[in-house]
Amino acid sequence: MLKRLNTTKFVCALIFSVLVVGCAANKQQDNIDASASLVAAEHPAKVYLAQATNSSLPEKRDRYLLLAAHAYINDGNFNSAAKVLTSMQKSMVTVPSLQAEHIYLRARIAEKTNSSQAALDILQYPPHWQLPRWQMASYHQFKAKLYKNTQQPIDQVKQLSLLSNYLPKSETSAINNVIWKLLQPLHEETVQSFMRDQSNPIFAGWLQLTYIAKHYAVEPTQLVRYLGEWQRNNPNHPAAMKLPADLEQALNAKPFRPQNIAVLLPLSGPRAVVAEPIRQGLMSSYLSDYDANVSINFYDTQQGVAAAYQQAVAKGAEFIIGPLLPNEVEELQKVNDKQKTTIPQLYLNQTDTFTPQPNLFYFSLSPAQEASDAARKLFNDGVKLPLLLASNDPIGKRMADSFQQTWLTLTSNDAEVYFYDAGDQMKLTVQEALGVKDSQARISRMRDLLGSRLESDFRSRQDIDAIYMISGSQDLALLKPFLDVNFSVFSEPVTLYTTSRSRLESESAQSAQELNNLIISDVPWLMQSNSETQMVSELWSGWNNSQKRLYVMGFDALELVNRLAQMRAFPGYQFMGRSGALSVKPNGVIERQLSWGKYTQGKLTPL
Repeated sequence: MLKRLNTTKFVCALIFSVLVVGCAANKQQDNIDASASLVAAEHPAKVYLAQATNSSLPEKRDRYLLLAAHAYINDGNFNSAAKVLTSMQKSMVTVPSLQAEHIYLRARIAEKTNSSQAALDILQYPPHWQLPRWQMASYHQFKAKLYKNTQQPIDQVKQLSLLSNYLPKSETSAINNVIWKLLQPLHEETVQSFMRDQSNPIFAGWLQLTYIAKHYAVEPTQLVRYLGEWQRNNPNHPAAMKLPADLEQALNAKPFRPQNIAVLLPLSGPRAVVAEPIRQGLMSSYLSDYDANVSINFYDTQQGVAAAYQQAVAKGAEFIIGPLLPNEVEELQKVNDKQKTTIPQLYLNQTDTFTPQPNLFYFSLSPAQEASDAARKLFNDGVKLPLLLASNDPIGKRMADSFQQTWLTLTSNDAEVYFYDAGDQMKLTVQEALGVKDSQARISRMRDLLGSRLESDFRSRQDIDAIYMISGSQDLALLKPFLDVNFSVFSEPVTLYTTSRSRLESESAQSAQELNNLIISDVPWLMQSNSETQMVSELWSGWNNSQKRLYVMGFDALELVNRLAQMRAFPGYQFMGRSGALSVKPNGVIERQLSWGKYTQGKLTPL
């Protein structure tokens, strides 16, 4: 009660102060439209407060008070705006447009002073309200912004599709482009689960179109058929009048349908052991459910990759998979750069520099790509200030740099990185990264001053909210315990993430128990056991996790052949492979999105 009286006194004081300067403000007041339009607050708050005092009609008074709050918000004076809105709430007239504006302004204040989620909790209009078009447009536009801030793309798309109903057709094109761009990264399963929302036909239509584009992109005939059916069912949908540009490109892209596929791998020599799991994966894919009319021929690159390539061409190869080794990839790149036309080719590795060509693609289990994917994962999990602990070696540095680049793109901020060396230096690096060394030094100085009887405990830093460990499995066995013991009793331990390189080869119940609460990335195929993983483990019992990842890479390589042309033309198209959710960048590089799991009670559970 006291709080409400104080707020009322505040507004009365404001109105009184405005009356004192009322004569000076008369000229501005005369310029205000009599209807007191709520579209924009173009005058200072004191002018609207004076008008509210002079208004005998409650509705007009409330309009001016809302405009005063709006003006305060424009000036960044959120406290004064909130007090105006609170003071008028109890006696406010029940006019939907005014009630809606009151809610809208409260949500704007909440966004600035609290959070986007707090604003969303406030910004709810009853469905029966009949509001002006401009007000509904502002409502849906603001909600779309808030859903963007809270990383809820489906709800953001829903609000943008509703916004397009209240805009002139000349202004909807930009909105449609944003909607289509937001839908592209979503998994096919996610899109399918939301596309039956009949309460919003435009929203449902966008999701149905996205599903068709993703599901049938590899089959142009089917794609054309279902697109035509969708257009007939949605004749007034914005995308029915003009299909998105990349979908048009996918329709016009001719898929690769080779009958003779050549595979270039080191089948002999010291690197044959690396290539063997890839070869077995290719053959497993071919034997499982591949077109029996297609032939696959293997060519040994041990005696020279150029000779193997020419031999494959002479035997009528229509598509080439490989080579695998970086130096062989570079050599064939030079050959292809000199040719006017190239045989479609999926390299099984990637170099730092290359000239993109329409028929050339690059597929690898890139550690740098995994780190970049991890940056997006942490960002989507709401992490604000991650700390990286990376091994002080070329792979660790490359992965840390890749994480940094992606994090900078996503947040415009740098992530904090510490490189550790093996052995005793690892513990010192952890203590330095967590601020424990500084805390211990302060305790030591205090003991020198106050005597050895001083009882104290170290403190670790509390500003970070996640740690991403870039380490091998042997390092992780020491690194995680070091982190566990160096978190202060005064701090909540932060979420720990790590890479597939950290995964233990033999995860006994005891070793997995020591990894509890750790979140790890890996290929989907290795996230949980099934009949296929068990069969591979029985057939090749000596394989480690790295060899199994190469196996699924080989499996996916053959699965990609008939999809690559459409995937490149339509960047939103993802193929859910055994090695990850795969998509093709405009330069032909296959991008992998890995799966994530969490160790809980001694068991790795997919997230």
